Amino acid sequence: MAVNVAQLYKQSKMQTASNEEIITMLYDGAIKFCNIADSGLDAQNYELVNTNIKKAQLIISELIATLDTRYPVSADFERIYKYIMSLLVEANVKKDKEKLAQAREEIRNIRTTWLEVVKNAKGGK
Repeated sequence: MAVNVAQLYKQSKMQTASNEEIITMLYDGAIKFCNIADSGLDAQNYELVNTNIKKAQLIISELIATLDTRYPVSADFERIYKYIMSLLVEANVKKDKEKLAQAREEIRNIRTTWLEVVKNAKGGK
């Protein structure tokens, strides 16, 4: 029962979230999956590593696919996302903690930038 309530809560949160909140949740999810993959590397659980890096890659792919190309800055975001994707691929293929850490740090940085953009767009509230 508790699992169903948690799933319902997550579903409700996604349905009522603004676009800005959804993008923030995507960044949070990618960071979470990188953290889980990192733990998998420590435990030498390569199935866990692969599964969670792939989840992070899916999120980055979604962020690329949903870029609004009407704005010139979208090209910058696309370059960063593709760089993150390359780090994730290399981390997964080579089981490389350093590449995974770099990808996670890039995601954190872009998340921080995103939150600043949202804050400024809302008038600094």
